[in-house]
Amino acid sequence: MIVLFDMFGVIARHQSREVMDTMSTSPDFWAAYWEHRPAYDRGDVTADEYWALVGHPPLVEQDVASWSRVDYEMVALLHELHNADRRIALLSNIPEDLARHFERTYAWLELFELCAFSCRIGHAKPDRAAFEWCRDALGDDDILFVDDRLENVRAAELVGMRGHHFTGIDSLRPALGAVKQV
Repeated sequence: MIVLFDMFGVIARHQSREVMDTMSTSPDFWAAYWEHRPAYDRGDVTADEYWALVGHPPLVEQDVASWSRVDYEMVALLHELHNADRRIALLSNIPEDLARHFERTYAWLELFELCAFSCRIGHAKPDRAAFEWCRDALGDDDILFVDDRLENVRAAELVGMRGHHFTGIDSLRPALGAVKQV
């Protein structure tokens, strides 16, 4: 079985409220931010184009910083799985600037046999094409998809993957089965 992980809300934490507040506290800003985010995450628009759609000068550095907190307990679990010769992969909705930041900053990304970043595969969750792309790239259909967003878990299940709605590491461990502790 391959374990296909989501990044944000599972391995990395959700956006930092403190950093978000330095970007804007305007509800209109955040409505535009989220409305245009799928195109940015898929790589359909550049950072400059995205921020123009949001109607704000580019806040790339702050945006990257807002998404850059990591759950090191989950990173330790990734190491456990990798050291136990378990196949692990990653599917993340992420724009190119943030993907490059994670690749430069976090060596643990090398544990994954596949890092499917939405900006590079042209598909974002919950679009079934994102899951099909991963299944085809992994060459296997025995996949457990782990995500904190239930709609993404359900979408993975619709393409034949097993799904686990992530609410914390304690509920994930039993879903993974036996993992040899190192």
